[in-house]
Amino acid sequence: MSKSIIHSMLAMGAAMSLAACGSGNEGRDLSGADSDFQTTLIEQLIDARPGDVIEIPAGVYSFDRSLSLAVDGVTIRGAGMDETILSFANQTSGAEGLLVTASDFTIEDIAIEDTRGDALKVNEGENIIIRRVRTEWTNGPDTDNGAYGIYPVQTTNTLIEDAVAIGASDAGIYVGQSRNVIVRNSRAEYNVAGIEIENTIGADVYGNVATNNTGGILVFNMPNLPQPGHSTRVYNNQVFDNNTGNFGHPGTPVASVPAGSGIVINSNDRVEIFDNDIRDHRTANIIISSVYSTGYSDVSVQEDFDPYPETIWISGNELGEGGGNPDNVELQALRVLMFGLTGNIPDVLWDGFQNADLLVEGDMPEQYRICVDNGDAQMLNVDGPNGYADPAMVEDTACQHERLPEIVLPF
Repeated sequence: MSKSIIHSMLAMGAAMSLAACGSGNEGRDLSGADSDFQTTLIEQLIDARPGDVIEIPAGVYSFDRSLSLAVDGVTIRGAGMDETILSFANQTSGAEGLLVTASDFTIEDIAIEDTRGDALKVNEGENIIIRRVRTEWTNGPDTDNGAYGIYPVQTTNTLIEDAVAIGASDAGIYVGQSRNVIVRNSRAEYNVAGIEIENTIGADVYGNVATNNTGGILVFNMPNLPQPGHSTRVYNNQVFDNNTGNFGHPGTPVASVPAGSGIVINSNDRVEIFDNDIRDHRTANIIISSVYSTGYSDVSVQEDFDPYPETIWISGNELGEGGGNPDNVELQALRVLMFGLTGNIPDVLWDGFQNADLLVEGDMPEQYRICVDNGDAQMLNVDGPNGYADPAMVEDTACQHERLPEIVLPF
C-alpha cells in the first residue's frame, strides 16, 4: 500500500476521531500516549493549509508530547478557555505545549495546562492574535513549572487580549524582542512576573489585572539579545498585591525581582506609566533600576548594551499602600533608618544608577530624566552604585516628556 494512501486513511480516521471525542461538553480525559485525539490534532497541524480553522470542541484532552504548527494563516479555536483544555500533565517529550513558527496566526478560546516547559510559544511570526487563551500550572507557584505561559518572541504586530496566565516560573505573559505589541484586558496571577515586556520596540499594555505575582508588570531590557527595547506605555491597569515569594530559577534575571514589586522598569528607555491603580506592595509600588541591580551574571558581555533607564514618565496613577516591608535586608534597614519603624518606602524606588557620560554639570539633561509628575508621589534614590551608602529623596521630579504614540496594529 502506498504512503499516500496510508496517509489519507490516517487523516480520515483522525477526522472521525475528532468528531467523536468532541461531541458534548464532557470531552474525554485521555491519559495514554498516542491517544486518538493526540493523533488527530497532530495530523491536523501537519496537514494545515493557509486559511484553515482547526476547531477543538469542549473537553479535556491529554498529551504526552509537544504540538507544533509551521503553516501561515491558520486559526486554532476552542470552545472557551474553561471549556477546551489541552492538558500536558503527562508530557514526556518536547520543550513546549504548543510551538508556532508561522505568521498570520490566531489562537482563541482555549486553555493549555501543566506543560513541562513553556505553554504557548510563538517564534518569529507576524500578525499574531492570542485571544481568550488561558495558560496555567494547576499546582500553583513552583520553580519546576514551565518558564513562560504566553510567549511570543521576535514577532511583529502582536495582540494578546482577554487572556489569563497563572503559575509561570518566569513570566505569565511575556513578549520579547518584538515590535508593535498590544497586551490588553488580560489577567496574570501567581507568576514570578505577571506581564513582562522585554527588549521590545513599541508596546501598549493596558486594561490588565496583575495580582498575586512576585512582580506585577515588568518592562525590561537585557544584554546579549538581538535588539534593545524602548517606547512602552503601561496604563489603565490594576496592579495590586503582588507579594508572592520569588520562585524563579536562580541566576535568571527575573529571580532578582523582590516580592512586593508593582511595576518594574529595568534598563529600558522611553517608558510611560500612567493612570494605573497600583497598591499593596510590600517592597514598592514602582521600581526603576539598572541591570546592575539584577545580579544577572552576563551584564558585562555586550559592550554596546545601555544598562540605564532613561526618559521615564510616571503620571496620573492612583498609588495605594506600599513599601512597608521590603523583601530585601538592605532595603528593610534603609526603611527603618530613614522613615522609622512604622514608615514606608516611597512609592517610587530608584536604584540610582545613571550614565555619567550624559551628565551636564552633575545633572541629567531633561530629555533623559525620570519624571515623577504624580501628585504627592516621591522617589527615593537608594544609591545602589555605592552599596546604599548615601540614600536620599530625589528633589524636583515633576518634569514631563513628549507623549509616546498609540500602538496601531494592521488587522
